[in-house]
Amino acid sequence: MIVTRFAPSPTGYLHIGGLRTALYNYLYARANGGKFLLRIEDTDLKRNSKEAAEAIVEAFKWCKLDFDGEMVYQSSRFDLYKEYVQKLLDEGKAYKCYMSKDELDALRKEQEAAKQRPKYDGRYREFNGMPPEGIEPVVRIKAPLDGVIEFNDGVKGEIKFNCADILDDFIIARSDGTPTYNFTVVIDDALMGVTDVIRGDDHLSNTPKQIVLYEALGFKVPKFYHVAMINGSDGQKLSKRHGATDVMEYKKMGYLSEALLNFLVRLGWSHGDDEIFSMDEMKKLFDPTHLSKSASTFNQSKLEWLNSHYIKTVSFERLVDELKHFGLNLKEIKHAKLLVDSLRERSKTLVEMANSAKALLNKPKEYDEKAYKKFINENSLNLLAKFSEILDEDLNASGYEEKTIKFLEENEAKLKDLAQPLRVAITGTSVSPSIFEVIEILGSKEVKERIEKLINK
Repeated sequence: MIVTRFAPSPTGYLHIGGLRTALYNYLYARANGGKFLLRIEDTDLKRNSKEAAEAIVEAFKWCKLDFDGEMVYQSSRFDLYKEYVQKLLDEGKAYKCYMSKDELDALRKEQEAAKQRPKYDGRYREFNGMPPEGIEPVVRIKAPLDGVIEFNDGVKGEIKFNCADILDDFIIARSDGTPTYNFTVVIDDALMGVTDVIRGDDHLSNTPKQIVLYEALGFKVPKFYHVAMINGSDGQKLSKRHGATDVMEYKKMGYLSEALLNFLVRLGWSHGDDEIFSMDEMKKLFDPTHLSKSASTFNQSKLEWLNSHYIKTVSFERLVDELKHFGLNLKEIKHAKLLVDSLRERSKTLVEMANSAKALLNKPKEYDEKAYKKFINENSLNLLAKFSEILDEDLNASGYEEKTIKFLEENEAKLKDLAQPLRVAITGTSVSPSIFEVIEILGSKEVKERIEKLINK
């Protein structure tokens, strides 16, 4: 059975790149009838944030990414890690290192002067003497000093590391007894039965260390897939300067979770030339061997295009529910469905949609200066006044259109002579959906009042 996991550190909110990693692991598990696990890697007690951990869970709920079993917190497993540290010590595969800070600083200076790669020199690897006083030891793994570590990466292919070039006896437990990242990851992935690890290629340098630990502990090494990073439009690694990167910020900006996930799955994965994927399609089609070796570019326009697509296609009830988060309660609006349907065709985000709806539903407090100067004059005001007189009953959009065409013929005017001044009267701007749909949504009485307000301005 395929078992994948997402294992974020709660030192900040869930980053957009982290969500992509979670999505890939989720899809691979679901596509193969496997398990997807969530583990919070909170062993760094000084940097951890309870709010950040809760934000990760909140983002998962918003994106409807369910996980199997209970969420695991590493901070509740310290006793377990200590057992495995002791196991390695007892088997002679790890040792206590009493190197002082002064010793370490002196070694680093020597290596820098000799233009050597900074690395621990193994001076306590076979130490059997009396421990120095006043020094709490760290625990180091006995890493291979020569040879090659190699594995078949699901994205990058065959990977080889020369042990002498990249490894030293790295620390698995700090002087206060807390375990290090690479050690806890191996213990947890092995004991949780993780078979496949999909993660960013910034973790590639950790892989040989983790393989050393898997082998020292007698655990099976999982299959690794190292995914190329997401870059901003300038080609640099995606960061805050490229826009919002916290997942929940996208909700606040009016993006639907379906659009964001569809956008992210395509940042590094493809299925032919297809662009739009429902969650069911993603679960059916996702294959990590189709992940790209090249970095992806974050394209805001593509995200907006996808969001526009989903706004057009999700149910009316879903949009009513979503728009509540943006201060728009449509439950009491008589023609709510007509309003939503008229706006969904032209909205890129829910924020844009909510603002457009409010602009229609609320009497304008002011008028766009440019639109007012262009469309409001003595002739247009006279035409609006005459038009107001025929608004004596509530009709549907087609009824208003038929009545308006007759009115324009009788007054020797064209639709453009009336429509734009009417938009200014109704919304304060020259932009709106179909003017006849707008009149149906508001009703004759409301439109008459807004025309009168403009005329008396």
